[in-house]
Amino acid sequence: MREKGVFLIGVLVYFLCVSASLHAAGHTPAKGESFPPITLQKPANKAELDYLGLKGTGSFPVSEIKTELLIIEIYSMYCPYCQKEAPIVNSLYELIAKEKDLKEKVKLIGIGVGNTPFEVGIFRKQYNIEFPLFPDESFAIHKKTGEVRTPFFFVLKMKPDGSNTLVYSKLGSIEDAGQFLEILLKESGLQ
Repeated sequence: MREKGVFLIGVLVYFLCVSASLHAAGHTPAKGESFPPITLQKPANKAELDYLGLKGTGSFPVSEIKTELLIIEIYSMYCPYCQKEAPIVNSLYELIAKEKDLKEKVKLIGIGVGNTPFEVGIFRKQYNIEFPLFPDESFAIHKKTGEVRTPFFFVLKMKPDGSNTLVYSKLGSIEDAGQFLEILLKESGLQ
């Protein structure tokens, strides 16, 4: 009888721990919901500031990025899948940049979960990444987005009032940059 009581207490403690960990992590936004408000440090690189439509220094909310559609890649420099994905994401960036109609309407950023500014710099250099990358050294953004695995893509339709709506999300490889871009344009209504 005593063993049964100990077992039941163990099960109760387990469920309390699981419940607490679920509440500690943020909710992963679903299609149609708003992306959680996050703040990033403005890039020191003027080309990246211009790309994002920002000026000056300091921090900024993602809602200030001047674009209609924002693609956010959650990655880690230590993730082998993210490393393999880097050339495909670079192709996506290049496809957007060479389309006159898209380059001002669609922007791409990366957020390195658990990565320091130094580690983000190494990842940028090793994979020749031209779009802005931001560190999330303390995992604060990662927690706000539901502690998603990497790589993970969130695609936000940005509204003039500073709000946004998640129009698409995906865990794992985008596989084909052109096909992925077509899906995003359809889902967002930009096409």
